[in-house]
Amino acid sequence: MMMQYSNVTAVIWAGLDFPNFFTAGVTVEMLMRIGLTAIAGTILGIEREKHGRAAGLRTTLLVALAACIAMILSDDFYRNSFMKQASLGTWHPDPARLAAGVLSGMGFLGAGVIIRQSNHMIRGVTTAATLWFVTMIGLAFGAGAIGVGLIATAVSVFVLVMIPYLESLIKNDWYSDLGVCFRPSECSVHDLVNALESLKVKVKGVDCDEDLEADRCEVVLHLKFKRSSQIKFMDSITSAIRELPGVSRISVKG
Repeated sequence: MMMQYSNVTAVIWAGLDFPNFFTAGVTVEMLMRIGLTAIAGTILGIEREKHGRAAGLRTTLLVALAACIAMILSDDFYRNSFMKQASLGTWHPDPARLAAGVLSGMGFLGAGVIIRQSNHMIRGVTTAATLWFVTMIGLAFGAGAIGVGLIATAVSVFVLVMIPYLESLIKNDWYSDLGVCFRPSECSVHDLVNALESLKVKVKGVDCDEDLEADRCEVVLHLKFKRSSQIKFMDSITSAIRELPGVSRISVKG
């Protein structure tokens, strides 16, 4: 019995035809697609890793390679299996169906890196978009569209590296939460709003918690102002609120 098992094993190993068994179906073009995808994923991953994002180098690289391999498999399945069946009739399979599944799955991974902070700020949207975009790059290289993949990589690097310099020149709106503790007998929310509006700061909403017995009130004002003056705003806002009577504590978030 042991002898028969050894003979069967020997026949199987002999039929595998090493090392051709591992390289069957692998072409230089496939390796080039995977290599270019790895380079693109590494470049974009380093950019995200440098900014300390949750989805950094490893995540971006794995996503890109997974998309590339999925597209290579889809294209290979189409060529080696489906083409033979398609020649027998009018049925034409779609090699992009696996790629569509990859893009759908990217929605879960992208949602996982988007974080909503306590001060109404949302982070991770750019990182999620980068993961989605690098998936498209991987699909392009995997499908053999080398030119499209190279152009997409160059465009994405330009957007992530150069556009922030342009964004810094735009005086866009910024939002912060201002917490103030004061005595209602000496100060009021109306006084706080007037002091802020004199600094061209808009109050979008107010949360109030008042203790009548202790003559103590805590409010959180949701503010809107220009981001370019954020640091200067911190000094101006604290100075203006500090001058109001009855104010005992100030806190700023955002």
